[in-house]
Amino acid sequence: MTLTADPAPRTSPRESVYRPRRPLDLMATVGVLQRGRRDPTMAVDGSVIWMALRTEAGVATLALRTAPGEVRATAWGPGAAEALARVPRICGADDDPTGFDPSSHPLLAATARRCPGLRLTRTDAVFEALAGAIIEQKVTGMQAYGAWRLLVARYGAPAPGPVPRPLFAAPAAEEWRRIPSWAWQRAGVQPPQSRTVVRVAERAPSIVRAVLAAGDGASREAALTSLPGIGPWTSAETRIRALGDPDAVSAGDYHLAHEVGYALTGSRTDDAGMLELLAPWAGHRQRVVRLIRASGAVEPRRGPRLAPEDHRDR
Repeated sequence: MTLTADPAPRTSPRESVYRPRRPLDLMATVGVLQRGRRDPTMAVDGSVIWMALRTEAGVATLALRTAPGEVRATAWGPGAAEALARVPRICGADDDPTGFDPSSHPLLAATARRCPGLRLTRTDAVFEALAGAIIEQKVTGMQAYGAWRLLVARYGAPAPGPVPRPLFAAPAAEEWRRIPSWAWQRAGVQPPQSRTVVRVAERAPSIVRAVLAAGDGASREAALTSLPGIGPWTSAETRIRALGDPDAVSAGDYHLAHEVGYALTGSRTDDAGMLELLAPWAGHRQRVVRLIRASGAVEPRRGPRLAPEDHRDR
């Protein structure tokens, strides 16, 4: 593993070991957090996952690597202690599959047997997940990842420690509020989305408190979708990343209904059809989606790839 030197180390590294009670596939569990291969907040270097985190104590860099039966974590920066405290949840410690039975569908049953270490990650970074999801509204993934990369690298905080490439913690709420209009335009973020990020940033502490205090997925959905510009898709994407919601389904996604329909029936479907297909696994629908994506079941292409307009949360 090749590392770049930190020109001004802020603290010595701190280390911890997490021993999961169940099998854990670290890459399959945590990789869902990465917004494209060039995400400035996260890098995969060989077998090591690097993450730049913002904590109440300050910015931290977290490096995760697996060893037999354990995850070894190293953290740098003023937020190192809090970053290490998050490791179990990031690795799916709070994920409870009780009541989930994939045996009624051959594809799901086979994938669950093949991927026993697939867990649902949880970062607790509600505002960061919400801001990223808003930027992804109504655009393709490539456009959204590019915008995220430009804005975070310019307005985020450099990650401390010997990172494999420059990493940055996402901007804090007050920093998102100060981003000038020309920077949003240069990043390709449309005015409705930039205005929504700024509005959410203005109320970030109360939003985060309300979401974390909500007792279940429906209550969290209600808290998020009560905000102007936040619909079911954005709410689900936020809950998937920040809260490890096992039942969140990103209805309105351009591709998801097609993927679920093809995997479970061999034919495409729409959002209504997808929700009907997932209904037998209520409470664990996000778990089903993750298994479908891990299964490798992909609909054959019938024509050239398009760059369609995405209408999520419209």
